[in-house]
Amino acid sequence: MANSKINPKKLLKTLLQILVTSAALYLVLRKTDVAKLGSIIRNANPWYLLLSLLFFNISKVINAVRLNRFFKAIGIELSAMYSLKLYYLGMFYNLFLPGGVGGDGYKIYVLQKNHGLKMINVFHAVFWDRVSGIIALIFLSLILLQSSTFATHLPQFVPYAWVVLITIYPLTLLLNKLFYKQFVEVFTITSIESLLIQIAQVISVFFILKALSQNAHMIDYLAIFLISTIATIIPITIGGAGAREITFFYLLGFIQVETHAGVALSLIFFAVSALSSLAGILTKISHETSVPETQKS
Repeated sequence: MANSKINPKKLLKTLLQILVTSAALYLVLRKTDVAKLGSIIRNANPWYLLLSLLFFNISKVINAVRLNRFFKAIGIELSAMYSLKLYYLGMFYNLFLPGGVGGDGYKIYVLQKNHGLKMINVFHAVFWDRVSGIIALIFLSLILLQSSTFATHLPQFVPYAWVVLITIYPLTLLLNKLFYKQFVEVFTITSIESLLIQIAQVISVFFILKALSQNAHMIDYLAIFLISTIATIIPITIGGAGAREITFFYLLGFIQVETHAGVALSLIFFAVSALSSLAGILTKISHETSVPETQKS
């Protein structure tokens, strides 16, 4: 990964991410009472925040297990600890080195360069891991939205939401069978793990809300969190900062709920994510992997 030359495309991407992140945060904070926001964050219960940190990292451990299961499906044998280290390093690259390799790209790079694997095989595993997570996000978002204030504001969309809920996993399985047959055998277990990952993150956010003494509109906040997570998947901001805040600000405003707690929640969640990502600095990637000859490039 050592490269002293500056890549103009990566530099431009980094500058664009910084610009979009700054613009989104400015747009939100310009319409927010910053003093009140700061007071809400300062008075947050630290014990609930520790529980939030715990469940966030539980979600990441499950995520590493799921990704390792996809690797095994294409014949890449990684130890559980190696996979976890690789995942946290990916988190670190994704958050602290924007515009460059990125978390997913870093995983592909390491396995391809250090272990002589076909890049396309690793790409398929990482890509389907991401798709599996997005499907779980959509599924849980729609479940929460059915019981949220949004359902009363937009009742005309409720039937469509139920159609998506009923069909999303059968259609995903069909897509799996048509284009990613190598992952069909692990479809059920990885789908369950994907749901557990998002549930653990929802619990993490629940504890942030408890830390902020925010007990009203709980379902609304949790639903918006899942929607904001979908929004942060598009790598146009640094670690999702700005995208999550602007999603909370405008969706809470749409249902006429006070926005300060939502913005505080999103900022704290980013801090939890950043703190957890720092563990990537402590990891060391070695060559502890076994790959069948058919998987080597």
